[in-house]
Amino acid sequence: MTEALLTEETPVSSSDNVILSIVDLKKVFIAKLGFFASLRRSPNRIRAVDGVSFEIRRGEIFGLAGESGCGKTTVARTALRLVEPTSGQIIFKGKDVTHVSRNEEARLRPKMQIVFQDPYESINSRFSVFDVVAEGIRINKGLLDVRSDAQISDMVEKAMNVVQLIPPSQFMPRFPHELSGGQRQRVAIARALILQPELIIMDEPVSMLDVSIRAEVLNVMIKLSQEFGISILFITHDLALAKHVTDRLAIMYLGKIVEMGQSAELIDNPLHPYAQALIAAIPVPDPDGRKVKVFAGGEVPSAISIPPGCRFHTRCPYVKELCKTAEPELRLISGEHYVACHYYEEASAAYKNSRYSSN
Repeated sequence: MTEALLTEETPVSSSDNVILSIVDLKKVFIAKLGFFASLRRSPNRIRAVDGVSFEIRRGEIFGLAGESGCGKTTVARTALRLVEPTSGQIIFKGKDVTHVSRNEEARLRPKMQIVFQDPYESINSRFSVFDVVAEGIRINKGLLDVRSDAQISDMVEKAMNVVQLIPPSQFMPRFPHELSGGQRQRVAIARALILQPELIIMDEPVSMLDVSIRAEVLNVMIKLSQEFGISILFITHDLALAKHVTDRLAIMYLGKIVEMGQSAELIDNPLHPYAQALIAAIPVPDPDGRKVKVFAGGEVPSAISIPPGCRFHTRCPYVKELCKTAEPELRLISGEHYVACHYYEEASAAYKNSRYSSN
């Protein structure tokens, strides 16, 4: 078991290429009211995730992007059963795990791990680095057939080597307050990695780190995918980063996916007005380079009171009457490029014509 940990020959099945499928996933939260308010009206229903579907392939980095509050993190937590779904299906390795028993969930847990956004809150400050990384092994000893402390030490050392905490012997006895933010996040990745997962969800893993050390963490993430065949769900609000890191990308707005496709194609040729607005907001490092005018404006509506029809129509510059009454479905346009927009052709043409040079 130990010898197989983190080897570069990790097999990728060609017959079963999909590791995770999310089918029409919905999550509704009930907003609590005070005692007197509850006597006057019923509780508010927050539609955090409202019919999301996508799949992640083996060895793929799949990006999920959008503004804060669009439902990205709720999708991730629901996929791992950290939050119970309201409806829909979560299919892991061909098995529906939406409503599995606690015992079955415990057996699945090592194969589905998460790295949280904040490395200062997600790591127990009273644990040494060794204890942080080894904790999952100790909890799941029986499932992983680990029988000795020597085996655990060997597995911790290998995991720390993979995430470039070298030499491991210098980092193992340290405590979190003795580490930088980037080192803490790599400890969190090692903690997830040591359980030999097939899927790791990374919830904005570099958003709280300095620019100078982001590349180190991202390189670790890419290595996990390319060398070890681990699938990654990468949650981000940085589309420029997503283009270079992810294989495919889905953009969410108010609990729904509005566009999805190959990352480079989606960023270079966005079809949905919301995706266009996000991409237009990316800073261009070249002052003489091509830029895009931002047409979309206004504020994001509340998830408690989602507009009828297309939920982006209150901010869309191409809105028509149909948009206000009929919600567009996510449909295939070409290759693997999907969009949920009634007038995507008009939006695409206007976007291309709006590019201009600063000169």
